[in-house]
Amino acid sequence: MLQKLKKIDGVIVIVLIMLMCVSIFSIFSVTHGRELDGFHLRMLKYYILGFAVFVVLAFVDYRIFIKYALYLYLLGIGLLVLVSLFGQVHNGARGWVEIGGLSLQPAELFKLVLILFLSSVIARKQGSALTFWKGIVPLGLLTLIPFAIVIVQNDLGNALSYIVILLGLLWIGNIKFSHALIGLIIVGGLSLLFVFSYIHYHDQVVDFIVETTGRDHLIDRFDPWLVPDLATADASYHTRHAKLAIASGGMSGEGYMQGSSVQSNQVPYTYTDAIFVQIAEEFGFLGAALLLLLFFILIHRMILIALESKDHSGSFLIIGMVAMLLYQILENIGAFIGLMPLTGITLPFISYGGTSVLINMASMGIVMSVHLYGQDIEDELPRAMDYAVKVKGLKG
Repeated sequence: MLQKLKKIDGVIVIVLIMLMCVSIFSIFSVTHGRELDGFHLRMLKYYILGFAVFVVLAFVDYRIFIKYALYLYLLGIGLLVLVSLFGQVHNGARGWVEIGGLSLQPAELFKLVLILFLSSVIARKQGSALTFWKGIVPLGLLTLIPFAIVIVQNDLGNALSYIVILLGLLWIGNIKFSHALIGLIIVGGLSLLFVFSYIHYHDQVVDFIVETTGRDHLIDRFDPWLVPDLATADASYHTRHAKLAIASGGMSGEGYMQGSSVQSNQVPYTYTDAIFVQIAEEFGFLGAALLLLLFFILIHRMILIALESKDHSGSFLIIGMVAMLLYQILENIGAFIGLMPLTGITLPFISYGGTSVLINMASMGIVMSVHLYGQDIEDELPRAMDYAVKVKGLKG
């Protein structure tokens, strides 16, 4: 245990502590003296629990989770179905359960479960190339099941994260270049076709979406992103005021707890989804850049650990988590600067939310476990060979 403790990646621990401080101070800035006063203390409690989870999982061999990944997947699917039927509704999405006063979102938890399960399946290939019918198609179907369930819950952000996780693991899982190229062409072509059609045939596409899905709120997500001039005032309110707040931050910001837009409640949900807006307005470009630097350092360390791991499943786990974090960071920040549609996804480690913090800290605990145990396969091999030589010598 002491040897494992000495191998802990100090850089990751320091970055996590710094992200925790950014989160707590940012939440305090936009909740003090209001109905949400005290949420920063709740976030501190979540982080204390999160660090406890991080430490526990860091010293548990990650291969145990790989071994039982199928059962975790089936349990996760069952939980998603139950929440879809009986869960609580928050902001139009049915996907929450209350446990001990803590509001949990199983769709967030399933991201980690999906990474574990897909990694276990790909690891069984032993590095061989993923074929289309026996590799890509089964993995795609196993991902589409939770994707469809979460879409029914009206949670587009988490549903899309499942697809991103799948794509990341397919790439690192040795997909054939030809398959990757064909998939890229198809996905890219369909995406461009949708964007072109939405912009140039807006009314027809809107009617089709509403008639086939029955969800008008999807139009409120796409209009401010693709055709802001046609978006209603209510639909564009969030992103419009967010852009103004970010722009007003300038280079160095308006000062901590001095943001004119976020402090006057002109930007909704600044303690959760839009917390980046608070950072950009009160600390400016420099503050936002420093936050992105922290994310870069964290992801860089994760990739290094993945490269150093001698176990394929450990590398797959980390790459899946990198894909998950990159998607959330790019989607959250991109939505408020007009590059991505607004999906309600949280900013990892920063936005208020018990489930989000616990899942992200658990993910980092597993990353640390790969760092601590991922070398064991290579370390144990020389000892096994020495033992075999000794036994053979005794027999001789």
